[in-house]
Amino acid sequence: MRLDKYLKVSRLVKRRTVANELCDAKHIDVNGKTARASYDVKIGDIIEIRVGSNVTKAKVLEISEHATKENASSMYQLLTD
Repeated sequence: MRLDKYLKVSRLVKRRTVANELCDAKHIDVNGKTARASYDVKIGDIIEIRVGSNVTKAKVLEISEHATKENASSMYQLLTD
């Protein structure tokens, strides 16, 4: 699944266009490297999202095309430094 779609489906980012813009502005890293919106997300990837001074790190646990509000948070695990 594309990175921008994963961020939207998992609700880490509200809208897919916003996820695309974050990727274009190089605010999203996957496994320590700047990632494009077309990056193919795999289970075990570490995604880091930087918005202003806010940094969110998440580990991909599951990939599914659709998710409800209740089960979207089971797609990833938030990490702390």
